[in-house]
Amino acid sequence: MVSKNQKPIVGITCCSSLNGIHHQQVVGDKYIKALMAGSDVIPVLIPSFGEAMLEILPHLDGIYLTGSYSNMEPHHFGGTELGIDMPRDPNRDTTNLTLLKKAVELKIPVLGICRGFQEMNVALGGTLHQQVFELENMTEHREDKSVSIDEQYSLSHDLNLAESGILSTLMNGELVQQVNSLHGQGVDKLADSLKVEGTAPDGLIEAFSLADNASYYLGLQWHPEWKIAENAFYSEIFKSFGDACRKYKENEAYS
Repeated sequence: MVSKNQKPIVGITCCSSLNGIHHQQVVGDKYIKALMAGSDVIPVLIPSFGEAMLEILPHLDGIYLTGSYSNMEPHHFGGTELGIDMPRDPNRDTTNLTLLKKAVELKIPVLGICRGFQEMNVALGGTLHQQVFELENMTEHREDKSVSIDEQYSLSHDLNLAESGILSTLMNGELVQQVNSLHGQGVDKLADSLKVEGTAPDGLIEAFSLADNASYYLGLQWHPEWKIAENAFYSEIFKSFGDACRKYKENEAYS
């Protein structure tokens, strides 16, 4: 039996990236460092090799899905090809959609950020807007790439939290928080099994969790991994994920 005093092990799914002529598995440092510092867990990288990665699930106490420059292929959510050049990562699509469905079944804690948030919705039957910035009544959610990285990740808009949700509970009922904004796609139809945790001022869904609260399944459209030590809201999110992973690990140790 594994000692319950050991830190939980959390899998981080990789992006499949071509570097020169070689394919590589990639995860940004900022995601890993935030997970280690904020959740106090041991990170392990999961290569995007499709259904074969299901075999790692019994060894994990949580799954963490990062953001990415790539977008999901629209056929996964019934979307149409827009005929424009958009970065794709089909290997990540297949891997994460497969892992997410099984993780929900096994009640493994999941935290997803930006692309990961979108994958979590699609995995359970939801759909996406492929270009939020072209929708009427929607504000600009993309970052200004002409400014410094600190400015790109600076607080951009309010986040209106749902009452009695995971996020509002973390913030002791303070229903308005501020977040950054660095995305071009977003949730269109929310999966039936999910509930809204937070929305942007224009009404775009920016956070969700499982409607039945059966397990920790928290998706966030913004980037809380950015300088979490300077933001109490972001820090509380990562702490809550770590707590969920520790609880899962302890339950599994005695099951």
